Amino acid sequence: MTIATDTVVEDLAPTGVLRASINLGNPVLAHGTEREPGGVTVDIAREVGARLGVPVELVCFDAARKSYEAMATGRADLCFLAVEPAREADVAFTAPYVVIEGVYAVPRDSAIATPSDVDRPGVRVGVKRGSAYDLFLTRTLRHATIVRGDEGVEVFLAEELEVAAGIRQPMTAFAADRPGIRLVEERFMEIRQAVGTTRSRRPETVAFLRDVVEELKAGGFVATALRDAGQSATLVAPPA
Repeated sequence: MTIATDTVVEDLAPTGVLRASINLGNPVLAHGTEREPGGVTVDIAREVGARLGVPVELVCFDAARKSYEAMATGRADLCFLAVEPAREADVAFTAPYVVIEGVYAVPRDSAIATPSDVDRPGVRVGVKRGSAYDLFLTRTLRHATIVRGDEGVEVFLAEELEVAAGIRQPMTAFAADRPGIRLVEERFMEIRQAVGTTRSRRPETVAFLRDVVEELKAGGFVATALRDAGQSATLVAPPA
């Protein structure tokens, strides 16, 4: 088992407490309230803290962009975010611990049948501002228009957009609850969720996090944490 050296402890938790930013806006990764959060990211944060031998402070947010901002501005030591080029300038990531899918929802009578049908003039896509799929679609869509909101499905409904983008699990539930909406089953992206810290950390600190993540995947820790949270263990990322 990977154990942190004193140098790594001082580098990753300089205040004597490991501050981990938790995104409660992604139900696959976290759930509950700011006072009582749970989920795979919470379990991983506490395991990292245990290996460092320091207490863990969970700093909770309702969106990935806020979790990222906490990391970038020094209010958190550890984050759980999707690996995206726009974030890698500030965040040193491990390999993914979980891989989830981004999918579209459309009105039931829409002509859109596959993700490739979306990138056309006149198609408006509702997304959650600052999410992994917002970043991905911003750099990959050439003709469709991105419409951002606090929640992609909310702006999709409010502005009667052609498409909503989101994570498969909540999008599946969203479509199932509305007879006039259907899911485009084929994913438009894989969302590689990883552990991250600031690039100002020492190389041995980043290596420690990377080794811990691989051990937690290989040993079944991540799979168990997913199942305990009511999520599928098939979401565990493959070995790096």
